[in-house]
Amino acid sequence: MKSIFYGCLPLPLLALAATPAMAQQAGDAATAPVTAEIIVTAQKRSESLQSVPVAVSVLSGAALASAARPSLESAAQLVPALNFQKSGTTLNQTIYLRGVGTATFSIAGEPSVSTVVDGVVYARSGEAFSDLVDIAQMEVLRGPQGTLFGKNASAGVVNITSIMPKNELSGSVDASYFEGNEWRVKGTINAPLAKDLSARITGFAGQYDGNIYNLATRSKVNGYDHLGARGQLLYNPGTGVKIYVAADWHRNNDNCCADIIATGPLTSAGAPGSSLAFNALPTPLGVNTRQVNQNLVTSTRENGWGVSGQADVEIGSHTVTSITAYRVWNNTEIRDGDWLDRPYVGFNELHDFGPQHSTTFSQELRLTSPANRPLSYVLGAYYSRAFSERIFTRNDVVCTAAATAPANTLIPCGSSNANPSTYPTGTSDFGSTFNNVAVFGQATLKLTSHLRLIGGLRYTHDKLDVFETRRTSLAGPGINGNFDQGVFDAYNTLVASGVSPTTAASTALASSNGVPFRTNTSHDNLSGKAVIQGDIARGVMAYVSYARGYKGPAYNIFYNLTPTGTNVISPETSDAYEVGMKNSLLGGRLTFNLAGFYAKYHNFQANNPDLVAGVVVTRFTNAGEVSTRGVEADLAWRLGPDTSINGGMAYTDAHVDSFFAAPGAASTAIMPPGTPLAYAPKWKGSLSLDHRVRTGQWADLFGGGQVNFQSSQLSLFSTDAVQRQFGTIGAYALANIQLGVVAPDDKWKITFQVRNLFNQSYVASIINGGPGGSYRYQIPRDANRYVGVTGHYAF
Repeated sequence: MKSIFYGCLPLPLLALAATPAMAQQAGDAATAPVTAEIIVTAQKRSESLQSVPVAVSVLSGAALASAARPSLESAAQLVPALNFQKSGTTLNQTIYLRGVGTATFSIAGEPSVSTVVDGVVYARSGEAFSDLVDIAQMEVLRGPQGTLFGKNASAGVVNITSIMPKNELSGSVDASYFEGNEWRVKGTINAPLAKDLSARITGFAGQYDGNIYNLATRSKVNGYDHLGARGQLLYNPGTGVKIYVAADWHRNNDNCCADIIATGPLTSAGAPGSSLAFNALPTPLGVNTRQVNQNLVTSTRENGWGVSGQADVEIGSHTVTSITAYRVWNNTEIRDGDWLDRPYVGFNELHDFGPQHSTTFSQELRLTSPANRPLSYVLGAYYSRAFSERIFTRNDVVCTAAATAPANTLIPCGSSNANPSTYPTGTSDFGSTFNNVAVFGQATLKLTSHLRLIGGLRYTHDKLDVFETRRTSLAGPGINGNFDQGVFDAYNTLVASGVSPTTAASTALASSNGVPFRTNTSHDNLSGKAVIQGDIARGVMAYVSYARGYKGPAYNIFYNLTPTGTNVISPETSDAYEVGMKNSLLGGRLTFNLAGFYAKYHNFQANNPDLVAGVVVTRFTNAGEVSTRGVEADLAWRLGPDTSINGGMAYTDAHVDSFFAAPGAASTAIMPPGTPLAYAPKWKGSLSLDHRVRTGQWADLFGGGQVNFQSSQLSLFSTDAVQRQFGTIGAYALANIQLGVVAPDDKWKITFQVRNLFNQSYVASIINGGPGGSYRYQIPRDANRYVGVTGHYAF
């Protein structure tokens, strides 16, 4: 209900409030019922959460708004099955569900977890990491959902719905300020334009200096500067026709996220080593490191916009739905790849600049039957075209020591003790086009009033085209020579004649002709699901399901592509089993849901050691077979209209079953069976308590506390046991509290927050390859305690 404080809900199942359609009007709180039904669209129709035979976690928009940042990254703290890989730029960040996700630098690979906003599928995971504002709720569907949501939903779906326009004049203003010079503002106005036409416009902005100090620039980094707007129109005359149009725009300038050199130099065996680079680096303090010394600020420059239209038309007893969308996403990666304040002898400068332009057109048509029939169904067809192009430049500065240079001294390039510098550089123009056509259907057959069978199928046709050209003025560290169609053809001719791959790769460079290398692949797939669902007692529903998951083919198209890396990556498939029970007890005041699951993934698409030009490197390919199994529990207990306890727990065992060794790689370059998957903590959970005190005066009091925790998890998915050891994120727990005052009719509210109450430092990501064999950390905003205040006013 609106009258209950939302602020610190971690809710993995039930977000203290009803969905917008069920929410009470202001002033009704005193007589509002204790229970409230949650409506979800997990099966492409509006249904009660407790009746859907799918493991779904629901977060209210208010819960997201009160988090560290209203984003998917914050949502990962609130949903036990959801995990998030933080990276230097949004292009390389990844969502994981039940331990399964796709981490790749390739422009021709798709995510395993699909993000859907108001029925529109986001083709790239990076598009989903902007601020989430004016959100009604977020549904996190676990396990393969490809039957209804498409091919890039092999591990699950994050389904986001916006607050819909209403036929009334209203609005709100929200402003927040947090310690560390972070502020956010949001304003919304809802207005009737005609009898049956209403509009809703939301604008938002936010800035943050950052939580890391850069010695080279004498400024904070890992901050953000965001600006955006969203507009909606809803035409709903109540005559069987409803039309919804939405448009959004955002501009993000983030100086995030610098790789922090958090360990000292290490040998390949993990023993302490030595490196002159640490004469210029801040003292590494592990998870407590908060300084860098980098002359290029790693950052992301991003802007994007989209427009979509949805029409729902009743034809007899059925509803025809059409969703048309076009989206544009521009993302520029700026990256310091040497992590030092200047180039030195033995420590080359490596700076990256990589703008990417992406567009997506999609069209979905659905026919939905009435739900109250012995046989109900959803039938549909889907088409999308997702194009991306990236022009990536890498610039190096390389120098050697002069003959008279002193030994054991860190020597800057350009100094008298250094020989003249060279400047290797190369630019690559590469891209991909995904074309996807599908038809799908799901039906529910009511065998009795308490027993139902559900079946669904999806036929998918994928076509993927890729291209690449690289022009190198001077090869150097991290910069291969030219690559194009001429190099590719010459390499294949040489290898076919018996020349070794290493020699062929070098000799073929002379055949560079400037013609872009192009290749393509296509694939057809039939996937689906089957469910048995039954009501076994009043308020108790149980189900057993099987789903066949599918994710389409891919290529490893990235900056340093060579002829040996042009092979197609086979589609990823999965067999997933789930058994669940949804319980509504104590007259609906207590919901307790359980789900047990097992899924096996075949041709798992992941980064895998492979042979490129005679050297074993890590690249995107089919890594083998992996599996995930576990148990999830969600709890929501409404003790009264003003008191709630909410929580969730997930046990997940996701690991490698068998690993594909790369041709020509060392026999040790495999992932041993049983190795955990990355970002798959075995235990993760959250618990919250919220209470409101009704004073009968001009303001009520409210407060809440929330704890989330997780066990250790692997960050560095590597075949090297030492790297896995140092690339493991330790267990941690975070506590947040909120206190405030609110008007009896909820017209205004002031919230005071303390995040990370006990100042628990933790790391979000660990990567190898730092200077001297050191490890690089990503330290998030919530790794330190900070306080803030938020004001809300509604009219």
